[in-house]
Amino acid sequence: MTFSPFRHLGSAVWKKRPIQFTFFLTRRCNARCPFCFYISKQDREGTAAAELSPEEIEKFAPQLGKLLWLAFSGGEIFLRSDLVDITKLFYRINQPAIILLPSNGLLQETIVSSVRSILQGCPESSIVVKLSLDGPESIHDELRGVPGAYRKTLATCEALGELVERYGNFELGINTVFCRANEDNMDEVIDLVQTMPWVKTHTVSLIRGEVLRDDLKQVDPVKYEKVIGRLESDLKKRSAAIYRFRGGKLKAAQDILQRRLIAAAARQTERTTPCYAGRLNLVLTETGDLYPCEDFSARMRFGNVRKSGYDLQRLLQSDKGREVLDFIDNKGCHCTHECYFMTNILFNPRRYPALLKEYLQL
Repeated sequence: MTFSPFRHLGSAVWKKRPIQFTFFLTRRCNARCPFCFYISKQDREGTAAAELSPEEIEKFAPQLGKLLWLAFSGGEIFLRSDLVDITKLFYRINQPAIILLPSNGLLQETIVSSVRSILQGCPESSIVVKLSLDGPESIHDELRGVPGAYRKTLATCEALGELVERYGNFELGINTVFCRANEDNMDEVIDLVQTMPWVKTHTVSLIRGEVLRDDLKQVDPVKYEKVIGRLESDLKKRSAAIYRFRGGKLKAAQDILQRRLIAAAARQTERTTPCYAGRLNLVLTETGDLYPCEDFSARMRFGNVRKSGYDLQRLLQSDKGREVLDFIDNKGCHCTHECYFMTNILFNPRRYPALLKEYLQL
């Protein structure tokens, strides 16, 4: 049970500590995506000098305890030369059941080499790599701001496919950001992904947050609902398209329910269900700012781990920390963030009847 996701079942009752930790490793990126909510309205270049070092990470990581889900984000995480060391550090200290490594797929050699090292050094965790694919070639390259990005990503996907065959703890997936620019091309993207023999999962993330081009957020909700309906239907038809890791079938059932709830949330003007951000979820930036979720407004900022002496509890139990949690508990916020809907479904017993229904249909 050391690395099992089922060791966290008690969190459905006692929401006392974070089990999902999202770490934005860097603001540096080799793409220029107008739908990025993290760096599009701030300094696009970023500096490695400002990023938390492995030595600093080791000071606060033990306070997180055992994790269900460790998700890295950015920026392009493979631009950090110490990514492998950082991943192994969390593996040793926090024993995450799942480690998520998202990437735009542009750095093929670095990505494949790093993932191989992580797979070898973290054999008990499920290692999930999600490559970005946002449309047919012309649309993808335009959205990523990099000529040739589409072909580079496909080449990286094929190269990583060889690792799928070698390592049973490796999950390779595709993520597509659903936005105004590609909403009419989603069937083509889904068709392409289904031809990839190494890819078992395809997530479609609804554009969110403050982005450089607000026009991309003007999506047609009917088209989004059509896409999630197809993904659900395809998943139920293709029994092989289930996550390879332990509890994968349950995660697939959660995916189906999650997409429906996100579609409903996109139509609503306020939150209608409990959110466990700040209790079961924490987000940390590369410079040490701690948040309950990926709302990076000053209102939601707990504080900075460097300034607190790397003491997470000091930040969470401060007056500002209690203020943030009260704001969330009183439904002061509203979003469509996929990762947080995951926690809000899996650890909310009121969602279990609907979750069980989807599970039995897979």
